[in-house]
Amino acid sequence: MHYVEHGSGTPVVVLHGAGVDHREMVGSLEPAFRDMPGYRRVYADLPGMGRTPVPDWFRGSDDVLDLVLGLIDAVVGDERFAVVGHSFGGYLAEGVAHRRPAQVAGLALICPVGEEAREVPPHAVLRASVDVTDALSPAEQAQFRDYFVVQTPATLERFREYVAPALPLVDQDGLGRMSEQWRLSGTSGDAPPYMGPTLILAGRQDATVGYAGAWELAERYPHATYAVLDRAGHALPHEQAGLFTALITEWLDRVGERLAA
Repeated sequence: MHYVEHGSGTPVVVLHGAGVDHREMVGSLEPAFRDMPGYRRVYADLPGMGRTPVPDWFRGSDDVLDLVLGLIDAVVGDERFAVVGHSFGGYLAEGVAHRRPAQVAGLALICPVGEEAREVPPHAVLRASVDVTDALSPAEQAQFRDYFVVQTPATLERFREYVAPALPLVDQDGLGRMSEQWRLSGTSGDAPPYMGPTLILAGRQDATVGYAGAWELAERYPHATYAVLDRAGHALPHEQAGLFTALITEWLDRVGERLAA
């Protein structure tokens, strides 16, 4: 499983969403760590994306979660760590916290995929102030327009730097196999709640997962901050970069308090 590291200190394992690779989360999170020393960020490429292949025998999210846990064992060991996930990566991050509650010092879920999506709004562009015709290939233009509800020179630049380079590396057949059994097993609602500091962020205009399901997630986590941000879709970390950084920083403060306790 391919990964890159930044910094040193308490490990923070970061899991991206489907269709991209680790670079999207590097671009999203590194501004928050600029003034937060003491964290070792581990950005993974999930199977079928970036430089991590999908084994022929992979058939579902349980296989992906086992691979993520194997990476954690290899690069984190017995240390306590925090975990951040965006979209499908958020679903996996929940699984990590469920399987390793005593070791996980904090959990951050960004536009997390839930098992039952509901009240998902149609895609609607709130602001379009950039012409992408000469900046992107036709395929990239379609991805940009479908992903972003705020289409400005700033979000275009973030797309070009952190999202577009990953698109040709996606193994669509491999992702299809992985989705055959996409629900994680062994995550019964009767399990004890995760008690660590939690952050749940949702985009009000998220046409991929919506925001209503994220509120139901907040009910599962007694120490969760929940925020739904207007002017943000599934690309929330790019569209509301300032608020995203501020909320991640506050969450890291709470993680640090728990580790020091």
